[in-house]
Amino acid sequence: MNVVISGTSSGIGKACALLFLAKDHTVYGFDLSGPTIVHPRYHHVIHDIRDPKLPATPPTLEPHIIICSAGTLEESEAIDVNLTGTIGFVRHFVDAPSLRSILFIASASARNGAEFPFYVASKAGIVGYMKNLALEVAKRGITCNSISPGGVITPANDHILDDERLWKAVLAETLLGKWAEAEEIAELAYFLTVRNRSITGEDILIDNGEMLKSNFIW
Repeated sequence: MNVVISGTSSGIGKACALLFLAKDHTVYGFDLSGPTIVHPRYHHVIHDIRDPKLPATPPTLEPHIIICSAGTLEESEAIDVNLTGTIGFVRHFVDAPSLRSILFIASASARNGAEFPFYVASKAGIVGYMKNLALEVAKRGITCNSISPGGVITPANDHILDDERLWKAVLAETLLGKWAEAEEIAELAYFLTVRNRSITGEDILIDNGEMLKSNFIW
């Protein structure tokens, strides 16, 4: 199948691209940065998802799966990139007759509000838009879901991973005492878009129990 993924130069988007390639799919990766994947079935398009005009893509591109992973932690850009840009990006492909599944990468902070305000709002907006889009595309048999990761080991979190004090503190906030690998998110993405035919309109939390963790006082 043809898989369109935004944000494939690093992190979760790259992990998703690599997994789909390993499973013999063709991947069209869109990213503001240059390619970091070399594979005969990988096609890289340099693109800022805030740009309403999509660069030229092969006329034979008939997407079966769309995964929206591109995003930023920068507060000043969070709404434009994570929300408005993502909505605009998916709209480029949503009318494709070949389409069978759409997936958004949101964030656990969309549920608990535990990050910077514009970032939280952007990710909560994505979850809301996912549900709206699920209603729109259901009549065509298309599934539409989102994944909300908690802490994930990616280059974007190097400032925490490289600081022993911060790393110890964040791990203490989870039940399992760890963060997820980007590859784990990719495996869930693969299931939701390829294997799954009955889950739609759902936001799946993968946070090592961070949301559940609490201290009972009696």
